[in-house]
Amino acid sequence: MNIVIVGAGRVGSAVAKWALAEGNEVSVLDEDPLSQERLSPDGTSSWEDAGGQFTVGTALEIDALEESGMADADVCILCTDGDNTNLVVAQIARKRFDVPKVIVRVLDPYRAEWYREQGLHTICPTKVAIEMLEDAVVSA
Repeated sequence: MNIVIVGAGRVGSAVAKWALAEGNEVSVLDEDPLSQERLSPDGTSSWEDAGGQFTVGTALEIDALEESGMADADVCILCTDGDNTNLVVAQIARKRFDVPKVIVRVLDPYRAEWYREQGLHTICPTKVAIEMLEDAVVSA
């Protein structure tokens, strides 16, 4: 499976390393060239040596998305630190690049729900935390 991950922070790099270890083709796009260091599978080898692709660029630029391989992606995962960036790029991935599965991290639970209703696969850690707190309060 061809996977493009936008954002190489803690979430993106962990998902990328797991996906590559599972035998997928994985391309990561991030605006910070130093974020590639998080992708080292064992701390000594490079991401590219392990078989991954890394593109330095801004996710909101079509050229960067094209260079990352978005046109050939089966799955795109958006996990930058900004909801707006994630949501805009998710829509670009779906509508311009026709990516079959787009997964978006959205911190705002209300926006996550609205975009889920529009057909995006959203992950909202804030909502999960609220649900866990509700369960704890009910159980107390």
